Amino acid sequence: MLYHHPRARTDLPRSDGAQALAGSAHVWFDTVDTFDGAGVRQAGRAATGLASPRPILPCLPSDRPLVMGILNVTPDSFSDGGAAFAPDAALTRAREMVAAGADILDIGGESTRPGAADVAVPEEISRTAPLVAAIRADGITTPISIDTRKARVAEAALAAGANIVNDVSALTYDPDLATVTAAAGAPICLMHAQGTPQTMQADPRYDDVLIDVYDGLARRMDFAVARGIDPAQIITDPGIGFGKTMAHNLALLQGLSLFHSLGAPILLGASRKRFIGTLSGVEDADKRMPGSIAVALMAAGQGAQIVRVHDVEETVQALALWRALTKTGASS
Repeated sequence: MLYHHPRARTDLPRSDGAQALAGSAHVWFDTVDTFDGAGVRQAGRAATGLASPRPILPCLPSDRPLVMGILNVTPDSFSDGGAAFAPDAALTRAREMVAAGADILDIGGESTRPGAADVAVPEEISRTAPLVAAIRADGITTPISIDTRKARVAEAALAAGANIVNDVSALTYDPDLATVTAAAGAPICLMHAQGTPQTMQADPRYDDVLIDVYDGLARRMDFAVARGIDPAQIITDPGIGFGKTMAHNLALLQGLSLFHSLGAPILLGASRKRFIGTLSGVEDADKRMPGSIAVALMAAGQGAQIVRVHDVEETVQALALWRALTKTGASS
């Protein structure tokens, strides 16, 4: 198998042969590294499709990174567990994130932090579907993603007004989730994870983390398509922190633009994660906002279409400046 790695750039001026990376107004490439599974370089420049836009939903722009705001209605998420668990608090938080500029709200009713226990389907539905309905009843039209591994949970949320499915198991936990998603015609994010939340940080290993994660996502994309999901509706996520060491996380971030050759939008979720605290010396997860923004800007510079974050207002502001500094001719 051949891998095609566009070398993402944001510096100005752009070269004469520059092409927009995946439709971005801010990230470009003029070089593609092509290599085989053994890492042997191949001659040629395979750029076919790498410049094509990767739309998520018709109502969302596809030429800039989108900000997905995290809304956990759980008592035990690693950073903000319990903060928006009460229905009134969750709706207030949704309003705040929309006012701050969130492009997507990502609602989850089950923590998938390392060591987290499964939540029963009825409980997860009771945490999420009523909130989706309340957000819509409040007049908020911002797209909503349901962060779940379970078909029935997604089905209830989609019926209540959600638009996107975000599955950290990439359809391995509940394959019926593919059928529900396909029937709804909804986009789905497939995230790579090694192991389960209970086991994923128990000595994760890879031969080559970049290639292994790429291949794993490609297989799950094939599975999704075989189950009736439109390839144009698939989003990919390399799964920072899900069965990865700090070294694995850094390698994935540094090589993130490789995943554009899967032909799908890239979602990057690294907000407040442990490796940020390890590198910066910040123990408390809720104090890792500056480091999280640094990672979000790195992802934007690699052409990621979505950054999933806790700190919406700060990330929106940082990306506004980043866009102004990287777009040719004018601010955005």
